[in-house]
Amino acid sequence: MVDSLTKPIISATEPDWSREQAGKWWEPNCQLLKSIRNYQKWQQHGGILGYLLCRLNIIYHRFWSVVTATDIPLNCQIEGGLILPHPNGIVIHPSASIGPNCLILQQVTIVGDVKIGGHVDIGAGAKIIRSVTIGDHALIGANAVVICDVPPGATAVGIPAKIIEKKASISEKSFLEVEETISK
Repeated sequence: MVDSLTKPIISATEPDWSREQAGKWWEPNCQLLKSIRNYQKWQQHGGILGYLLCRLNIIYHRFWSVVTATDIPLNCQIEGGLILPHPNGIVIHPSASIGPNCLILQQVTIVGDVKIGGHVDIGAGAKIIRSVTIGDHALIGANAVVICDVPPGATAVGIPAKIIEKKASISEKSFLEVEETISK
């Protein structure tokens, strides 16, 4: 609770589009997401212009997919604010649903019908290999193999992934002790 006063809280419901903005042209992770977003925008627009710009964004998507060595389809269901710092080897099934403001590191595999909540951090090499639901603000450890649901705010680590309890920090413990003495 004390940490929340000094550390900004990342929303699990409202996408932060600034997280996807490229600072310079050669940021393959941002360019890949931009090609996906533009394709989906022009596909909804329709018409001849929409058709032509969809085809152009397919070419961009293929180029950036080769550069980043990822397999993220154009028709994926990704909400805004996704960060892919090292997109190498990321595989996402088209029917997987990813919430806003998530972080996905390299070599992550997400299979079909997975529902990932908002502000979920997925560590390098993690595999989500069953149709599961991952709650908001959850953490998936590096190389974890997730085969069961992860509740909101929980941390999953290991092979197969197990949910570990959140340990209160020293500042949280001292805050709770002060709060208990005040209430007495």
